[in-house]
Amino acid sequence: MAEKIMTPEEKIESLGLQLTEPRKAVGNYVACVQTGNLLFTAGQGVDQYRGKVGEDFDVEEGYLAARQSMLNLLSAVKGELGELSRVKRVVKILGFVNCTPDFTDQPKVMNGASDLLVEVFGEKGKHGRSAVGMQQLPGNTAVEIEMILEIE
Repeated sequence: MAEKIMTPEEKIESLGLQLTEPRKAVGNYVACVQTGNLLFTAGQGVDQYRGKVGEDFDVEEGYLAARQSMLNLLSAVKGELGELSRVKRVVKILGFVNCTPDFTDQPKVMNGASDLLVEVFGEKGKHGRSAVGMQQLPGNTAVEIEMILEIE
């Protein structure tokens, strides 16, 4: 008997997670822009984690914030494409971590987003990445991430 291949949405659900309605833009921009077979997302923060990593949150909580930020991004992508199985490849993510000046574990925080992408998309979820520390982010969100995808 052939094993059923799970959709990305089913994989997210199997992890005990869920996609939500895409968050509304808070300015004059759109959540996603497609050009050719590339989809560029606007940055997505998190409502559940407000504050600085290294002061209000430790690395493990920052990891969870990055995971939630990626779920918010995937919700926006699903809203744009209709289904996540149209993602052919995750090309790159750029992660901003709201952190104290002496915090240097931004890559460990961003692993929350990267690990989720690989759990959901497998090899197609492996990507280039930048992780940078910021003095402040809009709304005091702990993490904000943007992403570039190749789509079908």
